[in-house]
This record gives sequence, C-alpha cells and structure tokens, in this order.
Amino acid sequence: MAEEQWRARRGGVDTALRTSAIWAAVRALIDKQQAELGRPLRVLDLGGGTGGLAVPLAELGHEVTVVDPSPDALASLSRRSAERGVGARITAVQGDADSLDELIGDQRLDLVCCHGTLEVVDDPQATLAAVAPVLAPGGHLSLVAAGRLAVVLTRVLAGQFAQAHQALTSADGRWGSADPLPRRFDAQTLRDLVEQAGLVVEDLHGVRLFSDLVPSALIDSDADRAALLDLEEAASRHPQFAFLGELGAAMHVLARR
Repeated sequence: MAEEQWRARRGGVDTALRTSAIWAAVRALIDKQQAELGRPLRVLDLGGGTGGLAVPLAELGHEVTVVDPSPDALASLSRRSAERGVGARITAVQGDADSLDELIGDQRLDLVCCHGTLEVVDDPQATLAAVAPVLAPGGHLSLVAAGRLAVVLTRVLAGQFAQAHQALTSADGRWGSADPLPRRFDAQTLRDLVEQAGLVVEDLHGVRLFSDLVPSALIDSDADRAALLDLEEAASRHPQFAFLGELGAAMHVLARR
C-alpha cells in the first residue's frame, strides 16, 4: 500500500492533533539518544495496545516491546506491524507493569513509553516504581497522562458546573461517577510521582491545550492544524504564562534515570 494511501486511511502519529506534539518530543529524544549510543534503541511501550506508537518507532529502526493486558489489542498490533513490514522489530507480550521483571528479564531499556496508562492502572506509584528499574542508566521515560484542569474547563463550557467543581476539588480529578477515567493529574502530582520513582524530570509540559475545544470545522486544512499546533507549543512554554500548560488535555513528562 502506498504511503499516501495508508496515511489517508490511518492518519499519522506525526500529523494528528492528538499525537503530533507528543511524537515531536519523543522523536527529538530518540534521535538524540541514537546519536549518542550509535545504535537503534531498545524501547518498551507499556500499555501500547494496537501499536499507534510502537509501529512508527519500529519504522525508524528501533526494537520495540509492547506490553499490554488486552489480547485483542495485541492481535491488532500484530496485524498492523505486519502490514507496515516491521513485525520483526516488534515483540508483543500480554502483561502489565506488575510483571515487567519477569517479562523483561535482565534486559535494560533505553526508552519506556507510558502513554495513556497511568490513568487506568490500580496504583500509579507502583507502576512507575516497576518501570524505573528496567531503564538503563541514562535511559528515559516518556509519560503521558490526562490533565485535570482541561476537564474542568470542558465541563464549564458544557454548562456542567457541579461536575467542573467536582473535577477541580476531588482527589482523583474525576467529575463524577459516570466519568470514564479513573483519575486525572496535575503537573505537580506527576512530577512528584516520577521523582519518587527515582527518575529526574527533564521536561514537563501540557499538550492539546486548545485543540480539544476547537470545532473540527475550523481545523479543516494542514495550515490550520499547523497554526494551532504552533500556538499550543508557544503557549505551553511561554515564560510569562507557564500556567497555560496546565490546561493541556494531557501532560507530557520526559524523565531520565
């Protein structure tokens, strides 16, 4: 299948609004690591599911292990990786953070990706405590987790003021019993969790600050999408308005062992 046809049908991690900012940060990190190590990276994608991140990483030549509890998701990963011709560089393993020692063995990893996983695990602190030891010295963690303030703003704009108040003040950042996510995080909580696991936070910023709030009809061209992404990048790192990063629908942490 031609590259253009595949991207039109599937979308690309490097172009989709939900993933492009995260991918840009991860890509810059892995390019730097590969240049320093002089070889492809050993990567673990914890909760990587159907391979939305693992396949692009494998396409860059890296060796990726995906650990996920869902056999259906791993079956989809196998089909996707075979379709893209990178099946030999991806290992799919059914499991979770509790079984990392057994699954990984003595291998130490250059990068662990934990995207959209910390919200749903039983114990976020235990998960990060299990991840840190499998990193090689100088290895990195890429952590993406749902942000609290974004859902507060979303509930306000929907006229659900009691739900917004609940999300703002609850310990878990949920807006009520019908909230589909078990928890959300603010930036300081994520920083504390990562540092408690013995890792050094090198970068922490919000992503999808505005894109989830903008009607899709207003982002119907590549130029519109690029302009919105540029705005979000500038806002998340503005020296005088750093608080804007907390509005991200997700928080992205890059940390080093």
